Amino acid sequence: MWKVLDPYPAPPITFKAVNPLAHLSQLTWSEVAMRRHPPILLIPVGSTEQHGPHLPLTTDTIIATALAEALITRLTDRAPDPTADVPCLIGPSLHITASGEHQGFPGTISLGTAATSETLIEMARSTDWAAGLVLINGHGGNYHAVTTAVEVLAREQRTLRAWWPRIPGGDLHAGHTETSLMLHLRPDLVHMHRAVAGPSPDLRTLESSGVIALSPSGVLGDPRTASAEEGHAIFEALSDDLALSLQSWFGDAISV
Repeated sequence: MWKVLDPYPAPPITFKAVNPLAHLSQLTWSEVAMRRHPPILLIPVGSTEQHGPHLPLTTDTIIATALAEALITRLTDRAPDPTADVPCLIGPSLHITASGEHQGFPGTISLGTAATSETLIEMARSTDWAAGLVLINGHGGNYHAVTTAVEVLAREQRTLRAWWPRIPGGDLHAGHTETSLMLHLRPDLVHMHRAVAGPSPDLRTLESSGVIALSPSGVLGDPRTASAEEGHAIFEALSDDLALSLQSWFGDAISV
């Protein structure tokens, strides 16, 4: 029998390990309590939804988590005292959020906007031990849920900040931008031989129609032009913006 070779073999993966003490899940409550200053809690907000035939369902979560880890690495590398507590901790990522616009694609799981918003609100209310929460958003479909949560918590005088990726010229979903990012972050999960181009509707059309009515493949944009090199450049630009945003929100607590 003939052996079919993948025309796009995955390159070897190299990850820079993030200090496990930067992950809330690795700590005891007493270790959190013993910190010199209350931590800023980073929450990667992703989704479990279709990303075309070539990207994994957890694409948004992978990207958001990688940005949180890159911020921790930056703060650790630039700290004058390597033994000092990093001012931020990475909290649990949200894997299932509001993905109703992807209904009809197998694999998609959605809580809906109201439940996602309420989840964020209750999460913030339960973390009075933290200096504040920062939502690192990887899924644009959560915009209304996040905006509602921010407004409610602002009235309660709780510190919740929402960071959104800003990519000039970026496409909407599973196209050139996200595929490039994933080729940089997790090339082992990208199937470029399955990548197909889709339409590029405006956001209003997407919200009113849903994805499947516009693109049977689930792709909005053209992933075939993606590259790991461009993904690296996009990721670095997003990392810079995230770090500067935290510095503007929390002042001297964040040195970038």
